[in-house]
Amino acid sequence: MFAGPLRLTLAVLPQMRARHEGTIVNIASIGGRIPVPHLLPYVAAKHALTGFSSGLRAEAAADGISVTTVLPGLMRTGSHRAARFSGHTGREFGWFALLSSMPLLSGDATRAARAIVRAAEHRRPELVFTPAAKAAVRLYGLAPATTTRLLGVVARLLPEPGPDAGHNVVGASLAERQGPVFRRATVLNERAARRTNEPSA
Repeated sequence: MFAGPLRLTLAVLPQMRARHEGTIVNIASIGGRIPVPHLLPYVAAKHALTGFSSGLRAEAAADGISVTTVLPGLMRTGSHRAARFSGHTGREFGWFALLSSMPLLSGDATRAARAIVRAAEHRRPELVFTPAAKAAVRLYGLAPATTTRLLGVVARLLPEPGPDAGHNVVGASLAERQGPVFRRATVLNERAARRTNEPSA
């Protein structure tokens, strides 16, 4: 999540500098700005990418190169089916699938793509989306200690490791075990999974 964008960016920078223009868009995450509980390796990689991307914008501006850092919150892409879960896999899958299905907490991928293109065209330094992600970034910027304490409370509410701790279970297999109520609650994410060709089993 960090090494890939880093290597690609370093590969294209010489050509961009030679022609004194270019646009780079790095897709990081809200996890690159806020320490999301239960996702420490992910948060570390996204913080690294966010720092690199923001620093590069400052350094490359003199060469006519624009760098936009994208910080999406939860997205309705059907990624709950492709993600791998460990710890208490059923519960971890459940909260992730439900939260990433809720319209007020998660974003539509097609709208996000349009917003990213517009941000790149207008050479914006940063793009944060979903309303929940924007609110979280603002709160963390205004009161980082308080926000971190709140995130600590959230961490304690999340599932503890269960009998399948250490296993990496693909979300698609967990989705098939869910009942009709859960399926109705995650219908938006399931539609997104079909649009983005996420695995069905």
